Amino acid sequence: MKITDFLQPQNIRTGLLCSSKKRAFELICSLISPQTEESEITCFEALFNREKMGNTGINNGIAIPHAKLAVGDKPVAVFLQLDTPIKYESADHRDVDLIFAILIPESCCSICSALLPYLAECFSDKNLCKQLRLAKNPEEVWSIFVAFDHLEHQDDQTEQVEEITENAQTK
Repeated sequence: MKITDFLQPQNIRTGLLCSSKKRAFELICSLISPQTEESEITCFEALFNREKMGNTGINNGIAIPHAKLAVGDKPVAVFLQLDTPIKYESADHRDVDLIFAILIPESCCSICSALLPYLAECFSDKNLCKQLRLAKNPEEVWSIFVAFDHLEHQDDQTEQVEEITENAQTK
């Protein structure tokens, strides 16, 4: 699994001025809606209703709002780098300046159980978040995600080789 499997370069925004979580959700939905079969209002209601069930702030100024959509064939993500952090009611009470939103069609919900913990793990990487905060434009953000995905994939392969080697040595 890779971040770039769900996020496309055209869905990245940097240096955004955003006054609230509601406004961030509106921006997210204006980007996602044209790529789905759902209206902006439907996307917004999905995110808003999911947020009412539990806050999607994951600490350290990061939020991963997510919701299910009734239709569609693949998850669609948006990344927002905010110029000024916004109130988000995160568990650590920090304002949020990095938002990775993802809307997942009900037909793809089986991947959701693995996807959200994976994203939370990725965004707990302090180096990744530091680079994302310093990025000057969407192209830099995209390059950071591509490089991160490449490193993660290499780490996975290294772990698999180590496991195979370990198993071979114990036989």
